Amino acid sequence: MLGRIHSEDSFSAVDGPGIRYVVFMQGCQMRCRYCHNRDSWSIKDQPSTEMDDILQRVQGVRHFLKNGGVTVSGGEPMLQAEFVAEFLRRCKQQGLHTCIDTGGFVKRMTSAVRDAVDAADLVLLDIKQIDPDMHRKLTLVPNEPVLNFARYLNEINKPVWIRHVVVDGYTTDPEYTARMADFLAPMKNIEKVELLPYHKLGKHKWDVLKDDYELEEVEPPSKELLETLANILRERGLKVTY
Repeated sequence: MLGRIHSEDSFSAVDGPGIRYVVFMQGCQMRCRYCHNRDSWSIKDQPSTEMDDILQRVQGVRHFLKNGGVTVSGGEPMLQAEFVAEFLRRCKQQGLHTCIDTGGFVKRMTSAVRDAVDAADLVLLDIKQIDPDMHRKLTLVPNEPVLNFARYLNEINKPVWIRHVVVDGYTTDPEYTARMADFLAPMKNIEKVELLPYHKLGKHKWDVLKDDYELEEVEPPSKELLETLANILRERGLKVTY
């Protein structure tokens, strides 16, 4: 089976539990203003890669992954859900923990999407913004598909880590955090919420593509602000890290 792959990381400690082999899929429908993989948006910008070749590379570092596993990220992995489902199934056959890191922008819950979710032991779900208008300003797409996807994960009791980027001017208002907390609190499958401080590490990719990086003057949030937002989530019974 062939997939369009943006890149691979054979030794990641930030994409799920333990040390992970991460496969970044090409293609994404969101247009996040802070995207650190700006070159992953167009699905046509990468040649196809044989799944067996990736599995062979995973096998080559498997002894490093005994307390971690494999994560499929992006881009948006659900745009290539059939590939992701088969890849994760084959990783599970090797005894590896499997994870999907997704923005959750799933317009239709196809059988391939369901199969991909079923093959994942854990889903890292990026909720960019709970407010629909602010979500559009931040990503240029609506957030209802993301929230529906979160509801589906709760319905099937799929273990989830929520990821939320804290970026000044878009997600730092405590009101938005409270609304997100109220949305998440009733869900029994949420293991934790990760508050991710905004950074500019991907700006150079925008520069290479000669695209305008509108958040150049935005600074990372303070520790005090992160703690304020974390406490709002904790008050609703959610475990928080940042």
